[in-house]
Amino acid sequence: MNSIDLSTEYLGLQLSNPLVPSASPLSRSLDSARILEDGGAAAIVMFSLFEEELRQQEEETARFMINQGIGHGEADSFLPFDTQFQHGLEQYLEQLAALKRSLDIPVIASLNGVSLDGWVEHGKLLQEAGADALELNVYYLTADINEPGAAVEARYLELLRELRKQVSIPIAMKLSPYFSGLGHFIKGLERAGADGVVLFNRFYQPDIDLDALQVTSQLQWSTSADGQLPLRWLALLYGKVELSLAAVSGVRSADDVLKMVLAGADVVQMCSVLLDRGPEYLGTIKTHLLRWLEEGEYASIAELKGHLSQYRCSNPEIFERSNYINLLDGYSRARGMRG
Repeated sequence: MNSIDLSTEYLGLQLSNPLVPSASPLSRSLDSARILEDGGAAAIVMFSLFEEELRQQEEETARFMINQGIGHGEADSFLPFDTQFQHGLEQYLEQLAALKRSLDIPVIASLNGVSLDGWVEHGKLLQEAGADALELNVYYLTADINEPGAAVEARYLELLRELRKQVSIPIAMKLSPYFSGLGHFIKGLERAGADGVVLFNRFYQPDIDLDALQVTSQLQWSTSADGQLPLRWLALLYGKVELSLAAVSGVRSADDVLKMVLAGADVVQMCSVLLDRGPEYLGTIKTHLLRWLEEGEYASIAELKGHLSQYRCSNPEIFERSNYINLLDGYSRARGMRG
């Protein structure tokens, strides 16, 4: 199995295989990051740096450390200095540097901002701290009914263009599927300087507790069925853009990895399954991946990439509307069902 070539290229980085743990708490620990690398991770995406959290910390520091007087001039010297407290940005930069020292694989920083200045300034700092690439986690839900789709796209394009002026390392845009002309928009991101796209950001949805009559929110693991949406768009984009393509959401097994690669993914990111079953499980996925390739007598994973994309598929219509019609027309109820 070791003779099979799993190598791939992502964001201009030469990777030993397509397995990349996505942004998660696992990268907060050097021990778990090393376990991921030992298990076969070809790169790692750090947990996200959230601008809102940094702003909140700054406001709390200003309120309780800088602007807070004890009431007696002689006693004010007992207040702690702001420099004695480590802020979230400093912690993130130190963890990035520690991961770079401890790992031999590329480390991709994940940035989740809310302001243009925040995206740019933090992106520059992450590059200076040694990040091999940036993943921009633009978690923006268009809840304003007065905001047109073009304005939403412009928001993404503006932050990308401004950041591209300031950093030279590769940039991947992590997107949601909620764009009316997704393919056209991704082509625009390519022109604006993106090196890759990550499909798709899974927004956590609210629920309603009928007993308490309250809106609730809870973390739910993704399932393999969640991977069907990114799989479709990978297949539609492969061969039509020059960007690197990363799949995320719904990848829980070697089979899921293989499907994403066949659709056109350069790398496949995983989160839920590694949190659910532990970072060691990545090694199991890699072992099963190699076994499948060996049994199929494949010499490399490159032989599979995009093989079942729309660009290469013998039945390209299956990714479009005709498949929807055929599925509905071919449906019949099981015997014994009433209705």
